Amino acid sequence: MKPDTTFYKELIDNLYDGVYFVDRDRRITYWNRGAERLTGYGADNVTGSRCRDNILCHTNNDGVSLCEKLCPVANTLEDGVCREAEVFFHHRDGHRVPVNVRVSPIRNGDGMIVGAVEVFSDNSARVSDLQRIDELQQLVFLDPLTGVANRRYIQMYLQSKFDEMFRYGWPFGIMLLDLDHFKEINDSFGHQMGDDLLKMAARTLRNAVRSYDLIGRWGGEEFIAIITNVKEKRLCEMAERLRRLVEESSMAIDDDIARVTVSIGATLATSDDTVGSLLKRTDELLYRSKGAGRNCVTCA
Repeated sequence: MKPDTTFYKELIDNLYDGVYFVDRDRRITYWNRGAERLTGYGADNVTGSRCRDNILCHTNNDGVSLCEKLCPVANTLEDGVCREAEVFFHHRDGHRVPVNVRVSPIRNGDGMIVGAVEVFSDNSARVSDLQRIDELQQLVFLDPLTGVANRRYIQMYLQSKFDEMFRYGWPFGIMLLDLDHFKEINDSFGHQMGDDLLKMAARTLRNAVRSYDLIGRWGGEEFIAIITNVKEKRLCEMAERLRRLVEESSMAIDDDIARVTVSIGATLATSDDTVGSLLKRTDELLYRSKGAGRNCVTCA
């Protein structure tokens, strides 16, 4: 009994996902109704053309074109390995659509690769959900003024650093950084300029640490830095570097230049510490810097 190809075509046509077949030359030989619905292109528009002709202009999340050297279909035709990727394609109406693509080789009776099938599904809902999750996380964990971590996240992160230190022996240190004479700045320039200087300091601090270190706003004009995998000498050097970079930052205001300096207390966490004892010791070091004339570092 010969297979009923009409039955299989009807079955694939009624899938919600888009499905298309290509031959060894990446020429599209079949295009289902799901593909028409998701792309806006009918079978008459694409069948017989090559996917490498860039009809759908597949790109990755960074907007880099995949159709030349990074095409998952071309790679599967070459090595026979199934692939899955999250990409964007160009809809006939002009906009970009996020899709999840799954590519598998098609083999003949001798096991030779004669083509490939790509199945793609609309990823818009998932992308939207991830964006909403990211927005919610920002609301919960980021300081709305400066864009750095807020006190709630800092406390959670500090506890995780202690867990890592006790479990794996990974050292870490913290710094408390307080902007000097900030009340006088607000009184002289106004609260808007004070907010702008806070944001300036936060950006300087965030850009000055490593990607795996954390800068957060502890409250008011006080920031905290949590420095991972560091020894005492290096922690002190980093604190001095942050102090100097903040001092060298400035903003133009009318015909004047607004600057701010920072006093810093820095210390390493020890096995005898708790979050509370570590913060208390760092706070005492910070106030020693304040008492020493401000714009300096006290490290223990």
